[in-house]
Amino acid sequence: MKVLAINPGSTSTKIALFDDEICLLSRNVAHDAARLAQFARVSDQLSYRKQTIEEVLAEEGADLDGLAAVVGRGGGLIAMEGGTYEIDAKLLEDARMGANGVAHPAQLGSQLADEFARVHGARAFVVNPPDVDELQEVARITGVRGVYRTVHLHALNLKETAIRHAASMGRSYEDCNFIVAHIGGGISVSAHRSGKMVDGFDIVGGEGPLAPTRCGSVAVADMAQWAQGHGLENVLPLCHKTGGFVSLAGTSDAIELTQRAEEGDEACRLAWDAMIYQIGKCIGSMAVVLEGRVDGILLGGGMVHSDDLVRRLNEACGWIAPVTAYPGEFEMEAMAAGARRVLTGAEEPKRYSGEPVWQPPACFAE
Repeated sequence: MKVLAINPGSTSTKIALFDDEICLLSRNVAHDAARLAQFARVSDQLSYRKQTIEEVLAEEGADLDGLAAVVGRGGGLIAMEGGTYEIDAKLLEDARMGANGVAHPAQLGSQLADEFARVHGARAFVVNPPDVDELQEVARITGVRGVYRTVHLHALNLKETAIRHAASMGRSYEDCNFIVAHIGGGISVSAHRSGKMVDGFDIVGGEGPLAPTRCGSVAVADMAQWAQGHGLENVLPLCHKTGGFVSLAGTSDAIELTQRAEEGDEACRLAWDAMIYQIGKCIGSMAVVLEGRVDGILLGGGMVHSDDLVRRLNEACGWIAPVTAYPGEFEMEAMAAGARRVLTGAEEPKRYSGEPVWQPPACFAE
C-alpha cells in the first residue's frame, strides 16, 4: 500500500514514500529561494515546486506504480476537527486562497497532493492540518467580549505521538487522556481527552512558553507599554519570529544557546532555564484541564534530544503522570498513517466544510 507524503516548507519540501509502514524514500527537496521570491502568492509556486519534486523522484528512481494515496500538509484552511480529510474542490479552493488568513507554504500541501494523485490515479488526503480546533467551549472564552481563544499547535505531530503511545499501552487514542508537548522551534503544549485535543496554547498568537523564536505569554499591559517605545508593528513578530531566545540571547539555535550557557553566558542560562520552567507550568495547567486524570505526559520535537530538558521536565511533572520522550517528530509518518487508516477502513474520511467549527454564543453577541 504505497503512500506519498508531501510537506512544503519555506524553501524546501519534505517528501517521503511509504509502502505500508516501511519508508522507501525520504528527501528534503531544496527550492531556489530567489526563484520562490519571484512568485507573488504562495499558491503561485505550485508548478515550480511540483517540477522540482518530480525531478528528485526521478533521480531517486522512485517507483510510484500502484500508488494508493498522496497526502499533503493541509495549510490555509478554516479551523476544523482533527482527522483525515479527502481533498475535494472546496478544500483546494480554500487552500489556494489561504482562507485562514495565514500565508504559509503549507497551503501547497493539498494542492501538490491533488496534482500527484491525479497523475497516478490515487486518492488525495490531508491529515490533522495545522488549524485543527477541538477546544471545549469553556476554553474559548476570554475576559474581552468579542475576543475568543483559538489554538495554533503542531497538531499533526501531537496527535500522532498520542496515537503511537496509546498503541504502545495496548489502548486506543480515544480511550486515553494525555498531555502532549512538541518542543522544537515552536513549543506546543496540549491536553488530549478521549481522542480530542480539548485545550492548548495559541503559539502563533503569543501564548504558551517562550521558545527559540517566540515570546510566549506576556501580560497585555506590559506589551502595550513596550510597544510605546518600540512600535506597535514590532509586537506581532515577537510572537513567532523575533521573540524568545532571539530576543533574550540573539540566537534561535538551542544547541548554540546551551553551549554558550555551559561556557558561562548568563543570558543563555536564564533563557534555557526559563523556557523549561514555563513548559512545566503549561504542562501543569493542562493537568488541571484533565482534572488530574492523565495517562501520560508525552514529549516530542527536536529539543527533546536534550537529556537535560527531559530530566528536568520529568522532575517537575513526573508526579502528575509518567513522562515519555519521543525525540524528533513523526510528521511524515503521521500523514502516511492517516491515509492508511482510511484505506484499510479503520477510519472514515472526513469532508471539509469550510465552515468554522465553533461560533460565539448568542449571549455574547456584540
